[in-house]
Amino acid sequence: MDCVAANGTEFSFLECGSGKLALLLHGFPDTAHTWRHLMPQLASVGYRVVAPFMRGYAPSSVPADGCYQTAMLARDANALHEKLGGDSDAVIIGHDWGAPSVYGAAIDAPARWRKVVGMAVPPTAALGLAFVQNLAQVKSSWYMFFFQHGLADLVVGANKHAFIDMLWRDWSPSYDATVDLEHVKKSLTDPKNLQAALGYYRAALGDGYKDPALKDLQTQMGSAVPSQPLLYLHGANDGCIGVDVVQSAKSMAPANVNFAIVEGAGHFLQLEQPEKVNKLICDFVAS
Repeated sequence: MDCVAANGTEFSFLECGSGKLALLLHGFPDTAHTWRHLMPQLASVGYRVVAPFMRGYAPSSVPADGCYQTAMLARDANALHEKLGGDSDAVIIGHDWGAPSVYGAAIDAPARWRKVVGMAVPPTAALGLAFVQNLAQVKSSWYMFFFQHGLADLVVGANKHAFIDMLWRDWSPSYDATVDLEHVKKSLTDPKNLQAALGYYRAALGDGYKDPALKDLQTQMGSAVPSQPLLYLHGANDGCIGVDVVQSAKSMAPANVNFAIVEGAGHFLQLEQPEKVNKLICDFVAS
């Protein structure tokens, strides 16, 4: 494991391969280890694959600014591109919180990224619309609203992070997440790291700190879609975000976005169906 300072944060990261940069961003509650199946496959087709632990997730540092809005996550990605020597052939891939982060990075600095892959959180404003039009999705997203309360800091970490066990079971019910949960709990053991992870939700839906300098980018990210070729993947059995939200996103997406539903997978599709997901991604970045 290596580390690099970028955008005011010390990022620890996993790495393999050499060549063009492929930056892989994880979501919640997860770690860089979620990419363990994809990383060697991308390396085999000519990429230097870097998977950082997102800001606030140990062993990356908790940023002094306490800022976790998606525009800042996008700036993290572009700062990492700079620090890691990326060029215009770089590709960026994100899952869950990593997905809106990569969309934002590609919108903010389109010349840095040749292709974009998102998983589990679709592009466009479809998810935001679902919160006012789709009660089933509001019910599935209950945890996002619970995280706005200070009690969540205690509940999510209680009983050896049993709350996180529950989310993985609900979101990917047929997957044995034992190995992944060990990594997640290690990353979020310190209450400061757990508060940071919850801070992503508080910046998105609540009163979490937002950098005034990022206001324009944050607004743009609310409705814009990257102009680069974009592949979006979603598990057919995702218990976190329903396929109906994906269909809504597809109906409003521009022609540069390709959608694929991965059968036999829930929310953590890159772990549940690695062969299918790896092939879709490797074919896409190679085309």
